[in-house]
Amino acid sequence: MEGIDVQAIVRQAVQEFVNNTEHTKNEPAYKAELQEERKRREQLERRLNELVEENKRSRKAAEDAERNSTVRAELQRLGVAKIDLAFKAVQDSIVRGEDGRFVARGDTGEVPMKEYLTGFVNENPELLPARIPGGTGMTATLKAAATGNEMVSIERIRPGMSAEEMQRVREEIVRVASQSLKGL
Repeated sequence: MEGIDVQAIVRQAVQEFVNNTEHTKNEPAYKAELQEERKRREQLERRLNELVEENKRSRKAAEDAERNSTVRAELQRLGVAKIDLAFKAVQDSIVRGEDGRFVARGDTGEVPMKEYLTGFVNENPELLPARIPGGTGMTATLKAAATGNEMVSIERIRPGMSAEEMQRVREEIVRVASQSLKGL
């Protein structure tokens, strides 16, 4: 036992015991801090998931609004009188294609939206306004006026008109006013 330092071994054992005791005392604080960090992380993950879902809903709503306005604008451009009715009939068929354009998915596969809507309007002419504005209720005076001189439109009335055109406009105004007064 000559080469063994008993004092150093005892000192080392006591030091390890003291360090182990301090570590044991600090361990509950570490566990509490670790648990608190875990709660914060889980709360942040939940909030992140909520934001992702909200973002998805917002994007879907924006895409639906864009699709609705595009389809309605195209129906209006095609001259459809009953836009809401036509829109309800075609809204489920129109989707955004892989290239970002709107297409219609139907029996024949994907078709560009404009072609699909044009075909739909041609197949359903009842959505268009009446082709003949008059009918059996049209008055004879209006027919006579239409067959006479050229009709005066409001777009043609402007400053600097010739005296002849101005006179024709005045006569037309008198004729329309007298018809209106006869109806009273």
